[in-house]
Amino acid sequence: MIWELVYKIFVDVLTIWKPYTFSSPVEVLNTLIGLIKDNTLFIAIITSLKRLVIGYVISILIGVAIGLIIVKYKYIDENLSPLILGFQTIPSVCWIPFAILWYGINENTILFVTVIGSIFSIAISTESGIKNVNPIYIKAAKTMGAGGRKLYFDVIIPAAMPQIVSGMKQGWSFAWRALMAGEMLSGTKGLGQVLMAGRDLGDISQVMAVMIVIVAFGLVFDKLLFGKIEQNVRYKCGLENKN
Repeated sequence: MIWELVYKIFVDVLTIWKPYTFSSPVEVLNTLIGLIKDNTLFIAIITSLKRLVIGYVISILIGVAIGLIIVKYKYIDENLSPLILGFQTIPSVCWIPFAILWYGINENTILFVTVIGSIFSIAISTESGIKNVNPIYIKAAKTMGAGGRKLYFDVIIPAAMPQIVSGMKQGWSFAWRALMAGEMLSGTKGLGQVLMAGRDLGDISQVMAVMIVIVAFGLVFDKLLFGKIEQNVRYKCGLENKN
């Protein structure tokens, strides 16, 4: 309702905005229905989700491994942590020229950008989560005979899981952004390509329709996947009551 009211005031009444620069919700809905009917949206969603899942799984494996290595070795921690933090501040779109030069314009390019977009946030969260484990847990475990790998995998990592999961959740959002950037600039199939097609055709309704789809998927995954995982982990750690 607010969207339609803004459209009526600024486009129809005051004529400050042009219809081709700001679309009404009815026009966006019609465009969305059109994209669904010709299977354009379905194909784009399947393609993007496939890339996202593969890239995200790879970024989790590498990111968690990097975080564990940083915590394990002090020398690596002192020299690699600032570098990773610096890489995290680089926008994902900056990696696209490297990806195109290394892999060409293909699936590997988009996959690389997706992985590089989320890997550093996961590594930083893993490192931070382990470093911030309550020392009392470690001391108590040692007094009961735990040590080495048993201490690490049975006490430290489970205690750090709430922050690690939060990092994975953040990494998912970064992976989404990186994926869209890769698809928009590489011109391959996917939601990013449909978004760019709308821009090239001057169809603001299509641009806004794809943006709504991206937001919707982000909310769905946050509530149905990460929300449940985060709640379960926090409950097991005694940080939240089970509803």
